[in-house]
Amino acid sequence: MNFKRAFCWLIAVLFWSFAHAAELVDLDAVAHTLAPTGELRVGVYLGSPTSMVIDPKSGEVNGVAIGLGHALAEAIDRPVRVVRFDRVAQVIDALKHEQIDMTFTNATAVRAQDVDFTPALIRLELGILVVAHSSVQQFMDVNDAAFRLGVAKGSSSQSVLGTKLRTTIVGVDSLEQAQRMLTAGELDGFATNKGILFELNARLNGFKVLDDRWGLENLAIAIPKGRSSAMPFLLDFTRRQRQTGSIDAYAQRSGLRGIAKD
Repeated sequence: MNFKRAFCWLIAVLFWSFAHAAELVDLDAVAHTLAPTGELRVGVYLGSPTSMVIDPKSGEVNGVAIGLGHALAEAIDRPVRVVRFDRVAQVIDALKHEQIDMTFTNATAVRAQDVDFTPALIRLELGILVVAHSSVQQFMDVNDAAFRLGVAKGSSSQSVLGTKLRTTIVGVDSLEQAQRMLTAGELDGFATNKGILFELNARLNGFKVLDDRWGLENLAIAIPKGRSSAMPFLLDFTRRQRQTGSIDAYAQRSGLRGIAKD
């Protein structure tokens, strides 16, 4: 009986220790690792609901990266500073050189050479935006050298589609530039994740997002290399963000569409 009691007590202690592991973390050490300047610098770029969008009517700023950034800053008891860039490649470069402390972006093998990622929190479909009257009905219909397909410079879409298609790939400096070029007829389409495409389509007239997809993005929190000591805390943080429904709330507030259902 004594052995059984001792065994049950040991199991209870182990369970409590696991459940309260985050509470036993040296929060000051974690905060210093994740926000060494004293504030958590969150890198974003305008036009993507996964990063940063501005409601044209209310002026409200949202984005999954912004929501996660504020939540993480609160968790480590540090102020947050949102740092804005023109495109995602600039965000990754800034993260690589520790000019920012975190972002939320597509976790690719190439990017993982420069930054560290948590497990994916959102899976997002990749698609194409075309003129509404276009004969293009699916992804492979754009496999023509005469088709001018816009992509963000330095994006994962640019590197992948450059090897998949004979299409003329046109790199653009920002989503604002993509909008101008599509409106002016300088591009026949634009390719990226559907979250951005639906956001872009809402600001254009006479365009559509194709129903099919040519791939998936696995979006995760990214931090600079050399901060792995804070990763156990981040893993617990992301678990709590999923369990509480916070990720879904950030996505809903930012108007994110195109989340993969399979």
